[in-house]
Amino acid sequence: MRKIIFRLYKIYHFIFNEKIYQKLNFFWDDLPSRSILIQKVIEHKKFDSYLEIGCANNENFDKILIKKKIGVDPNSGGNVKMTSDAFFSKNKLLFDIIFIDGLHTYKQVKKDINNSLQFLKEGGVIFVHDCLPRSIFEQAVPRCQFRWTGDVWRAFIEIRNIENLDSCVCYADMGLGIIIKRKNSNQLKTNFKNFSKIKFKDYFFNYQKYLNIITHKEIIKFIK
Repeated sequence: MRKIIFRLYKIYHFIFNEKIYQKLNFFWDDLPSRSILIQKVIEHKKFDSYLEIGCANNENFDKILIKKKIGVDPNSGGNVKMTSDAFFSKNKLLFDIIFIDGLHTYKQVKKDINNSLQFLKEGGVIFVHDCLPRSIFEQAVPRCQFRWTGDVWRAFIEIRNIENLDSCVCYADMGLGIIIKRKNSNQLKTNFKNFSKIKFKDYFFNYQKYLNIITHKEIIKFIK
């Protein structure tokens, strides 16, 4: 049934969406995973509290070693069974590090980022998964294939325009966004009036500038 639904949505995207079918040549297999990079930051900064939004089958959550950790997922994984919206509406805790990997749509990711910023400790770090789609179908909403980033990239481009948030995307594991509450060291200044409507072709030809791409070896330097 899922394959049929994906096929129908792909036909829909073929008919109604942008006609750009080139693919970006991103290769993740030989690069560190999100778990390794998040753990590296935890150890470097000596963080002791961690929040993960969207745990699925605990592929990442179980690998994170830290004193206190909370995983939020309404369906599977983690240790708190509810939506991120419900969690943030009740939460009173602050966290050193927050990893956002929930529903991969512009609207929800933007909401998860804004909520996370309210519960981030001073000097804390937010990570956002799936910021670097390789093709228009990999990021299409509604989802039309198994390997899917959604349009997380749109929410991250919006963040890149904010003066008091420093941000970049690490070229590893489908694109690992990083957000820190401090002056933006390389602020993006675009004229987009509605970030949810940015064309994929704009991302395709400008992703390095729009997302402030760094390598995995530069993460600690960026985090400071």
